Amino acid sequence: MFVRLVYQSFLRQRRRKLLAATAVALGTAVTTAMLVVASDIGDKISRELRGYGANIAVYPQEDTLDVRIGGVNLKPSTAGAYLDERELWKIKQIFWRHNIVGYAPFLQVPVEVSTGTQQRNVELIGTYFDKRIQLSNDDFTTGVTKTHPWWRVTGAWPADDGRDDVLIGRRLAATLGTRTGEFITLSGRRLRVTGMLDTGAAEDDAVVAPLALVQEIAGRPNAVRRVLVSALTKPEDAFARRDPGAMNPADRDRWYCSPYANSIAFQLREALPGAQAEQIRQVAQNEGAVLGRIRGLMLLVTLAALFASALAVAAAMATAILERKKEVGLMKALGAPNGMIAAVFYTEAGVLALAGGALGFAGGALLAQQISRAIFGTSVAVQPVLFPLVVALAILVTCGASAAAIRRGVAFEPAMVLRGDA
Repeated sequence: MFVRLVYQSFLRQRRRKLLAATAVALGTAVTTAMLVVASDIGDKISRELRGYGANIAVYPQEDTLDVRIGGVNLKPSTAGAYLDERELWKIKQIFWRHNIVGYAPFLQVPVEVSTGTQQRNVELIGTYFDKRIQLSNDDFTTGVTKTHPWWRVTGAWPADDGRDDVLIGRRLAATLGTRTGEFITLSGRRLRVTGMLDTGAAEDDAVVAPLALVQEIAGRPNAVRRVLVSALTKPEDAFARRDPGAMNPADRDRWYCSPYANSIAFQLREALPGAQAEQIRQVAQNEGAVLGRIRGLMLLVTLAALFASALAVAAAMATAILERKKEVGLMKALGAPNGMIAAVFYTEAGVLALAGGALGFAGGALLAQQISRAIFGTSVAVQPVLFPLVVALAILVTCGASAAAIRRGVAFEPAMVLRGDA
């Protein structure tokens, strides 16, 4: 009899039930889409922010000493310390090596540049442009094209193994009247300008060349002054800022095996002898702030969708119960307890939630794919574990929204309802 009552209810009130199921499906679709995107947004945001530059700086450990006298920063006697370029391949051997997007070493030396009629003291910067590194298991291509994607070159990039080609900064080229394809003289060496560099920073007033060429001019083979590393990281939280030396073994393992910028920098210090590695805090903090705001917005959208769905379900259930008040009165007159009557309506609500939740999950998965492709240009993985969560949420919202209407329904007086007075 119980099953027949529920079944007949769906047959007689198809439009009401369809409206309620549609409201549940729409709410759960938005919820599913937000949950799916939120579960994968951390890595995608991190990849997007890698377009704004490196997030870890590596430099000689001796350079951690700063001496300030009268507001002037004086380098210590060891300011000429360098990293060994031959050790940099170890960057791709750390625990989080697959999170290393790229790295770019730098060596700066002051030089005199001349173009025949003009002479000027400038900074010569050596780095990798698009260098191929041979590793034990595969090849890895790295350089400023990976770590500094905002660098724009009019002309062509020099070859990393070249000894005669350089880039000239946009402002320096304008000052010297130099164009792409012309030659300049640096410390007695005649070099060809393959392109003009526009970065919007100090490099616009400098000459940028392959690292090997600058090491040769400076007379410092294999010397590197600093390395900028771009890594996919987890946004910083309170646990990430803890000192690993003060942790117990379990917490230290958890910290070490989490892709925080701090833990990756710690592993870089372990891998590179005599090196100090630190996160570039402005980049890491911006990443956490952006991710937090996006997740907050997604939470608000999810709550708004669930609230709208709950209102629609409450209205549909209230109308359905009002239309069936004589049925409720007859059941009570025949001796049906309030609990049984409420169970019938809650069962109907549960069936609607199951149907609407399953349909909403399928629609939300498709919506999540569209959102991910539109914003990030890639697809997103839908985790099967989200299905029971979404269906449970749909049941909770549907039954909760129906509770007030069901309480009013079971309170009908059978005599008054059957006489038509209520």
